[in-house]
Amino acid sequence: MNIYNDYLKEIEERKAQGLHPKPIDGAELLSTIITQIKDVDNANREDSLKFFIYNVVPGTTPAAGVKASFLKEIILGDSAVKEITPVFAFELLSHMKGGPSIEVLLDLALGNDTAIANDAAEVLKTQFFLYEADTNRLEVAFKKGNTVAVAILESYAKAEFFTKLPEVVEEIKVVTYVAGEGDISTDLLSPGNQAHSRSDRELHGKCLISPEAQAEIEVLKAQHPDKSVMLIAEKGTMGVGSSRMSGVNNVALWTGKQASPYVPFINIAPIVAGTNGISPIFLTTVDVTGGIGLDLKNWVKKIDENGNPIRNENGEPILEQSYSVATGTVLTINTKTKKLYNGNHELIDISKAFTPQKMEFIKAGGSYAIVFGKKLQTFASKVLGIAIAPVFAPSKEVSIDGQGLTAVEKIFNKNAVGNTPGKVLHAGSDVRVTVNIVGSQDTTGLMTSQELESMAATVISPIVDGAYQSGCHTASVWDNKSKANIPRLMKFMNDFGLITARDPKGEYPAMTDVIHKVLNDITVDEWAIIIGGDSHTRMSKGVAFGADSGTVALALATGEASMPIPESVKVTFKGEMKNYMDFRDVVHATQSQMLKTFGGENVFQGRIIEVHLGTLTADQAFTFTDWTAEMKAKASICISEDDTLIQSLAIAKGRIQIMIDKGMDNEKQVLQGLIDIANNRIEEIKSGAKPALVPDATAKYYAEVIIDLDIVDEPMIADPDVNNADVSKRYTHDTIRPLSFYGGVKKVDLGFVGSCMVHKGDMKILAQMLKNIDEQYGKVEFKAPLVVAPPTYNIVDELKAEGDWDILQKYSGFEFDDNAPKGIARTSYEKMLYLERPGCNLCMGNQEKAEKGDTVMATSTRLFQGRVVEDADGKKGESLLSSTPVVVLSTILGRTPNIEEYKAAVKGINLTQFAPSHRLLVK
Repeated sequence: MNIYNDYLKEIEERKAQGLHPKPIDGAELLSTIITQIKDVDNANREDSLKFFIYNVVPGTTPAAGVKASFLKEIILGDSAVKEITPVFAFELLSHMKGGPSIEVLLDLALGNDTAIANDAAEVLKTQFFLYEADTNRLEVAFKKGNTVAVAILESYAKAEFFTKLPEVVEEIKVVTYVAGEGDISTDLLSPGNQAHSRSDRELHGKCLISPEAQAEIEVLKAQHPDKSVMLIAEKGTMGVGSSRMSGVNNVALWTGKQASPYVPFINIAPIVAGTNGISPIFLTTVDVTGGIGLDLKNWVKKIDENGNPIRNENGEPILEQSYSVATGTVLTINTKTKKLYNGNHELIDISKAFTPQKMEFIKAGGSYAIVFGKKLQTFASKVLGIAIAPVFAPSKEVSIDGQGLTAVEKIFNKNAVGNTPGKVLHAGSDVRVTVNIVGSQDTTGLMTSQELESMAATVISPIVDGAYQSGCHTASVWDNKSKANIPRLMKFMNDFGLITARDPKGEYPAMTDVIHKVLNDITVDEWAIIIGGDSHTRMSKGVAFGADSGTVALALATGEASMPIPESVKVTFKGEMKNYMDFRDVVHATQSQMLKTFGGENVFQGRIIEVHLGTLTADQAFTFTDWTAEMKAKASICISEDDTLIQSLAIAKGRIQIMIDKGMDNEKQVLQGLIDIANNRIEEIKSGAKPALVPDATAKYYAEVIIDLDIVDEPMIADPDVNNADVSKRYTHDTIRPLSFYGGVKKVDLGFVGSCMVHKGDMKILAQMLKNIDEQYGKVEFKAPLVVAPPTYNIVDELKAEGDWDILQKYSGFEFDDNAPKGIARTSYEKMLYLERPGCNLCMGNQEKAEKGDTVMATSTRLFQGRVVEDADGKKGESLLSSTPVVVLSTILGRTPNIEEYKAAVKGINLTQFAPSHRLLVK
């Protein structure tokens, strides 16, 4: 009874916050509730019934198992509840989404009571989250001649779980809500500093945009009860930045429709739009929920009489509105004509949002149903010995005779499953591919575990080579929220089969290494496909896609992912890098020169950047591939020379061995298996049997960009441009400025060196700069705080062995202590060097942050408002992104340096250098 009283107490506490009772996932509480339901005189019986029917988390949660068992008792007549008839019990089972509910339904369908068996079969025909244990039972029963099993399999072979669903309505009425001007980061929809609440969907929903925006959305819904509210990024792209399922969940919670009347706070079918469309990773997440993402193109370039763009005083094209989507505008989406209308007036073609595959996602309520449905249909057809019925839209297969393959096309062709045998596929083809490496990070991991539970998955797919659960996003502060969430997450993922940063048994020390760095190390084949729960899952080996927590869960459960083969943009280099420049400046210059080359059009957006770095090892090259998230690319591929790739794989082997030595491998010896794969790959390259991946000489690209290193003659800084008169131009990563722009006078309040954009060489640059400054001036004095967070413990250990860590310790005022981690996030900083725990730190914005109104100079990747910085009264927070030497010098001076000061400070220091390959990296 105590656990129920505790639940009632929690309900009252939530009520004070304007929240409903939290959905039940625990077995003990639900068992108590069932006991009260059985007692017809119990004072809590009525409430207990409501909790049981409407407030239990489905899937494979402990509570779901208890609920399914009780419903089985009711159906068999072992328990009687007048409010829950056997018919209603079957209905409730049909909404439980697999796991224990499927087991119960199979028990009933394959049982001896014919009437019950037939009823159970009818429910099973609507289900699709079946796994090997479930399908094996059906196959065994079929071979024994069980007629119910035959009927179920015949239904699956016809895909009736899909075909009997209602068709997508022809007209969808929407009312617009402009969520903001310019690019809308997922931080606006699901702020990083609220990551701890993501698994509590109703609570997390309170952080969408702002309370004022939520109230405005509610007003629109009340005024237009027959319409869906469409969230819009006016003059921008919707959903840039992190790949957050929680962002889509929040939008769906406020504007979508309830997935099931018996499952609270899980909504589907949100409708989002942007003048420049939807960020690729965000659009994938929208597909997961059966939503719609529109590319509005409602602002277009103003053209002169000669057909050339008219530009403003800054040389940027002037945009003019082609039609209005101001808040409150009523529009019609026609899914048949695939056009957007205002009344009877056609506005734009939106056919890309309604491909045959996307129409299936919309009809089924999400992409999971289609992925699992296809597998189930294939299984049933094989057991029955019949051809697969052409129920689902055939995958689009683009094959062009005589045209070679880009690097990504080669990888997709190698890993493709279910396509026409022997057919070579080019960009634009829809492909199911096997996934080699999967990564889950700690602020989305709890949602990933929920997704796995909801799709009834209990163990990692055997075709995945390796998977890792990180602890980096919550590394800097081990607070009460982390203590409550992270151990639970690590246990779930460890039991599921992932290598986990923290050991639930406490047998090895916590490793808070940045997830992207770990994934970069455990990717030991450049032909690999990687899926990771973070937009910066962009490896310098293989091709990696940042993904939402749902797509990560799907990859873990099935070992597959589905997507079109993206187009590629080829990036090569010419000229010579100046010795006082850092490779980070080349990264920024690439974006700047690309935009200039193409008149402001970002040709990288939504495409693969195939970067021919050739001579840079994976650690150094990662600085480029990581930044491609900010270039709005779908992903990136690094083309390496053979010797360089061998060197990168050797480094990766060493890092994996360290993980093994720490005791992180599991009983399946996943980490040792990765070393074996690396050894095999190295031998293939050395022998010439299979050289390093390169594109074909006859491959076709959307565009080709040649970056001229000769004109990169001063450090380059990514600037949020917070005072741009055009609001849509603020907080984008497209404003790249030379150091001289700031005239050596811009005040810097805080510096940050760390997270995924730095490598060991950056830490050595920092140590050498401090040593040089001490020798030049007799002391090191910081006029602004400098926060340093190495990306991995390996790097710290190597720096200690080489003497650089001693230098950093000498000048630091704080050094992390794993035996006594911080319990409270910093709210202010002293003018000194902070040596922080390896991990994401300031880059995340969910724990440590700069003081409001600060100007931060950082090696980070995020300059969005509300991430590292926030505005203060009368002063805007700014996050300027630059190389390690610029950050360090800025904190020493308390301002941006001029070019002369910069050159003097880096004289004699080995910066991260790059020389273009002299080999033609094609086949």
